[in-house]
Amino acid sequence: MAKKVFTYVPSAIKSGIIVGAGFSAVISVFQIGGKFDVLPITISITVGLAFYLIFSQHFAQLKKRNRFWWNFAKLGILPIILLAVVIAPLVNEASWPTIKWGISTPDFMGLWNNYTVFGLGMPPLSMFISAIPMVLAVYIVVFGDVLSAKVLLDEAEQVRTDEKVDYNPDRAHLIFGGRNAFMSIFGPDVAMCGPKWAAMLVVIIERFKGGPRAMQSIIGGVGSFRWGTNTGLLLLPVVTLVQPILGVALALTLLIQGYVSVRLGVLEAKSQRDLGIAGVIGAVLAIKGASWAFAVGVALCLLIYGKNFFKGENDGTFTRDQAVDDEPAQVKTDKASSPSMILD
Repeated sequence: MAKKVFTYVPSAIKSGIIVGAGFSAVISVFQIGGKFDVLPITISITVGLAFYLIFSQHFAQLKKRNRFWWNFAKLGILPIILLAVVIAPLVNEASWPTIKWGISTPDFMGLWNNYTVFGLGMPPLSMFISAIPMVLAVYIVVFGDVLSAKVLLDEAEQVRTDEKVDYNPDRAHLIFGGRNAFMSIFGPDVAMCGPKWAAMLVVIIERFKGGPRAMQSIIGGVGSFRWGTNTGLLLLPVVTLVQPILGVALALTLLIQGYVSVRLGVLEAKSQRDLGIAGVIGAVLAIKGASWAFAVGVALCLLIYGKNFFKGENDGTFTRDQAVDDEPAQVKTDKASSPSMILD
């Protein structure tokens, strides 16, 4: 189902959903009472440095010329987090961390009694029925995450031709659907129920693009990151070190996601009309939510494209589309039959 949805949804709607996710992420940081109001100096310094290290052309060239900066870049956002730990107390935006030693002891009994059906009991049928609109809205948001993950991995595969990145939306749905079904019974956690952590996927992929010397395999990179973070959650020194600046880490995550989502969302559009529709969808998503955004997108595509609702148009706004249109028919046929171009 996921693959069919990904294939048949008009490019304007796909573009708008991804752009809207970016708008929402940025707005959540800078809205009144958001993280930026609480930690303005720390967020400004650390996020600015993070964008330089991850996205800057200058730093990309610096890594190629200097082995020190190459190794420094391998640390990902760890230097940014450590810098925030120091800066926030210096500018009186957070307290100095109180380091504790030992192993953290999660409150499993409290989780069992207060968050699961075993402690609270099975909710009434009416609650499941009332949640149907929310389920549909959540799927739309998840669909946006699947879209951005697919685009990010496709972009990485163009750089790393030595490894085929085998991403299948159907398989992804089964994996995080099964995980969420398990979590809904044994440990509901809405914040952990999405298909991916967008900002960290960006950091991992940017390192993956550096070649086999930087990351041998995308699978190993993702696995190493998850093992590292999960191990850190069990170590009290790590937990207590970053606890005062969790707001900075969240803002960093959201702003990186906003940057990448807008960039990828715009590139999903095939024409200037697509861009216009996507802009409206994105704004509605950020203000009114995913359900409204999807409804507005369907209405606009019907009004503007009519019988070409699914096809849309390609007016050559992007040079990559012009290149595809200008290819000889034989070249297109050869590419389509090439094993490296076959998707699941």
